[in-house]
Amino acid sequence: MAERNPSRSGFSLVEILVTVAIMGLMLTAVTQMLTSVRFSRDIIHNEQEEYLAGPTILDQIERDLRGICVAGLPLHSQLRIRNRVVGGADADRIDFITTTDSLVWREDGDRRIRADVNEVGYCLRPNPNDEDFLELYRREGFGVDDQPFDEGRYTFLSDRVRTFNIEIFPQRGPEDDLEPLEEWGVDESDPDTQGLPAFLRITLEIELEPRLLRETMLLSKQLKTYVRVINLPENLRFASDGEVPRLSIPKPPSSQGEDGGAGAGEEDGLNPSGSGEGGEGSKDDGAISGGRVDTGDGG
Repeated sequence: MAERNPSRSGFSLVEILVTVAIMGLMLTAVTQMLTSVRFSRDIIHNEQEEYLAGPTILDQIERDLRGICVAGLPLHSQLRIRNRVVGGADADRIDFITTTDSLVWREDGDRRIRADVNEVGYCLRPNPNDEDFLELYRREGFGVDDQPFDEGRYTFLSDRVRTFNIEIFPQRGPEDDLEPLEEWGVDESDPDTQGLPAFLRITLEIELEPRLLRETMLLSKQLKTYVRVINLPENLRFASDGEVPRLSIPKPPSSQGEDGGAGAGEEDGLNPSGSGEGGEGSKDDGAISGGRVDTGDGG
């Protein structure tokens, strides 16, 4: 009697190969889609870096400079800019006092406080991880002390700076017709570099930090140069006539009486030094002593 072959179950080699091919096509499509999404994300990130990295730093510097405070300060202590070179690159330093609120909070017992007037500076140092770049820091001293250009807490801003150059213009006019200075407020014996200049031109060269698809190197790093011209407040520029501004509350001027009698300032008791016969009170300004508002010891 002949034997019967049992039925065999399973996939043939052709079926397995077709299945593997289909799965490979599906994985390839998914991988291409993910790569496209990552690439689009990186492009958006790089565009944001280009428009935000350098401008954000310059915006902070400009905000501090527009709040510069010179009340009660001698001319040589209002602003100091040093021309420095670190590792062959421009690494200028700027220090001043500003009315910008503290960005670094200070512990006072169980409270956290910040000052309304602070010592601020911007300086650079070599990047310990890459000798081709510099690190940029913002110095902030809590309140004001007798050394406004020293000490304080340092806040890290960037470690990809190639150039930080500050040009000083003592007078206003077309930039092409003016010769900029490299330092300001360093030599106390030079009256032409004391007080506040007309405006500054700051050049910041920074490397963008793109997100790289390192396995394909689709993106490459690039340097970007930003230039910002900052006009300093005209009403605070007293270097030309040597005046030092102070905090004061002026007395209101008294008006002349119709009959030539005492001025209105005397009648209100606001101007006790008014003249009885002339009918016009004294217009001398009263002043608050001290001139400088100390909000704490130097950082």
